[in-house]
Order: sequence, then C-alpha cells, then structure tokens
Amino acid sequence: MPADQIQYSEKYFDDKFEYRHVILPADLAKHVPKSHLMTETEWRNLGIQQSPGWVHYMMHAPEPHVILFRRKRVEEEETPILPTTTTSSANNVNVCA
Repeated sequence: MPADQIQYSEKYFDDKFEYRHVILPADLAKHVPKSHLMTETEWRNLGIQQSPGWVHYMMHAPEPHVILFRRKRVEEEETPILPTTTTSSANNVNVCA
C-alpha cells in the first residue's frame, strides 16, 4: 500500500508558523494536482495523515512529490499567576498585594 511509503519530516518553525514537508512515493505523486494547492480533503484522500490545522501552502515545481505544509504557531499559554491576597484586619477587606 503506497500510504505506508509516505515520509513525514520533522516539524520546523519560524516566529509565525510551524512547517513540515511530506514526501510521496511516485505512484501517489502523479495524483497531486498541478493547477492548485490541495484542500485538506484532497491530501487526506492521497493518504497523508496529520493532525488538524495543516495547510498545503506552496508548490515546488521541480519536486512535485514533496508537499509543503504549514500551520499557525500556537504558543502554549502559561498559566496566569494570580496575585496573592491579604486581608486587612482593620476592615476585613481582601486586598491584592
């Protein structure tokens, strides 16, 4: 089955996007459209398996078997640090320090 011959790169990054490329075997590469970037449905129908959010963003004509993907980089949100609360003994009101 050609889908088990699909090669996935490690992810690489810039400040805005996460990237990866996928290398297709020749028998699948002939089904890659030359006229447009593939939709998620199209590349999944070829057997490419990735988590949601990846977009086929560029074609490299000399290597049509290499499919270039990217998705917006999402930084892991830090847990907000809550200010400590102290109690004023004079009027028993919580005050953020």
